[in-house]
Parts: sequence; structure tokens; C-alpha cells
Amino acid sequence: MALCVTDTARALACRDGKAATNLKLISTFVIFFTSVIGITLPVLLARLLFHGKPVHDKAILIIKCFAAGVILSTSLVHVLPDAFGALSDCQVSSRHPWKDFPFSGLVTLIGVLTALLVDLTASSHVESHQNRDNEYVAVGTSEELGIVSKKIDVEQQQREAEELVKLKQRLVSQVLEIGIIFHSVIIGVTLGMSQNQCTIRPLVAALSFHQIFEGMGLGGCIAQAGFSFGTTAYMSFMFSVTTPMGILLGMFVFSITGYDDTSPNALILEGLLGSLSSGILIYMALVDLIALDFFHNKLMSGQPFLKKISFIALVLGSTSMSILALWA
Repeated sequence: MALCVTDTARALACRDGKAATNLKLISTFVIFFTSVIGITLPVLLARLLFHGKPVHDKAILIIKCFAAGVILSTSLVHVLPDAFGALSDCQVSSRHPWKDFPFSGLVTLIGVLTALLVDLTASSHVESHQNRDNEYVAVGTSEELGIVSKKIDVEQQQREAEELVKLKQRLVSQVLEIGIIFHSVIIGVTLGMSQNQCTIRPLVAALSFHQIFEGMGLGGCIAQAGFSFGTTAYMSFMFSVTTPMGILLGMFVFSITGYDDTSPNALILEGLLGSLSSGILIYMALVDLIALDFFHNKLMSGQPFLKKISFIALVLGSTSMSILALWA
């Protein structure tokens, strides 16, 4: 059986409820502000700086590749190790059934398959809906119908392909935000229940940069999807308030119940939700962002320079988010 050993003197010195509460209240405003900056930056660049210009699509593609790197790094370097660590804690790993099976990997797999199922279901629904809408009755001579139908088929196929791509991009953005919200709620609640000021202080600074990069990732996808102003504002608002609301929720739960964020039940919940979120983000980053852009995007074909720039953006996004793992 594993033994839990902690530095009791240091832990007691760092546990200051009043100081921790003040830090957490400040963190809600700081994290909200940095979240707004992160998610609105790519959206504003797309709408104000690049909109209507020839480089618009290429600029959005590069931003999205940076976003894909951020999301992939978030899932593999931040979320999954934290979830694995929570379920590997000696208070959890010494119990049945947690010591008998790698549940973090299993739940991550469930997250991947769930994201795939949602993707397949939504895509099938969109395609079937379009097929019903495209039914029409043709009138005219056979020669006229032959010429006209060829033109209509080509134009219609082009419109359908463009619309399917746009709908796919919107679906990706929405599912991606769901995965990020899972992750943000976990971060917020965990921080809100913590009474360790030594942990909270550096964590707030690291989370601020974390929210900027993660917001840029989601914002890049939203910008490419071309949502209406209302939908864009709503998605940006939801991302910006999720972590601060999670912090307030964690503070409320602790004040009512005195619930310890280091208890076995809290660690199990954190580990399971983190693993599920990680699976969703891994699928979205690899399948719906990286593979879709590098192998199925028309802009990439025949433009080696754009591919190189996009790959560099992908690496920069991954590197930026990975470096933050040193602090959070």
C-alpha cells in the first residue's frame, strides 16, 4: 500500500483561508480579463484587419494551425497528466478498483469515441438534411435539361461542398468549446476550493497565460467558422466566464461543506472529468483541426510555402502551451 507523505509544517504555513480568499477573488477578474483578450484577439483580427483582403483565408488558416497546436498541447501536456496524477494519488491508487485498472486511459478513450460519435451523428444529419432540400422537379426538353443539369450539378456540388465545409467548421468549434469548458470548470472549481495560498499565487499567473493561449485556439476556430456576431459573442462570453464561475462555485462549495479539494472523492472526480475532457480535445485537435487542414484544405494544395508556415504555427502553438506546464 502506498504511503502519503507531505511536508506538514509547510502545508500548515501555506493554508491561510483569508489570504486564499482574497487571491481567488482577484483571480476571477484577472482570468476573466485575460480570457476575453485571448478569445477576441483572433476574431477581431479576422473581422477587422484581414476581412475582405486576399490574405484573409490564409491568415485564418495560420491562426487556426496555431490554435490546433495550443489545443493538442493542452490535452496532452496539461489535462491528461493532471487527470492521471489525480487518479494516481496515493489516497486513490491504494483503493479498489482504482489500483486495479488504468481508469484515466479508459475514460480518455471514452472521450475520443464520444467525440467521434458526435462528429459522425452531426455530419450524417447535415448531409441527409441537404439531400432532402436539394430535391426538385425539372421541366424542359431533354437536350435543354442535359445542358442545364450539367451546369446546375457543377454549381450545386460546389455550393454543397462549401456549405458542408462551413457547417463542419461550426460543428468543430462548438464541440471544441464543450471540451474546453469541461477543462475550465475543473480548473476553476479546483482553484476555488483550494486554501493553499502558496499554490494559488503562481497558479493565477500561469492560468492567465493559459487562458490567453487557449482562448486564441478557440477564437481561431470561431473566426474560421464564420458565425454571426451574436453567436460569436455568446461563445466568447461562455469561454470567458467559465473559469471565473468555476472559481466562485468552488469557493461556495467549500464555504458550505468545508469540502477538501485533496480528498479522495475530489481527486476521483477531477481525474475522471479531466480524462474525458482530454479525450475530446485530443480527437478534435488531431482529426478536426490538424488532419482537416493539412490534408483536406484546398489552400494547402500546391502551396508548399503555406504548408511550412502553417506547420511552424502549429509548432509555436504547441510550444507556447507546453512551456506553461512549468508553472501550471
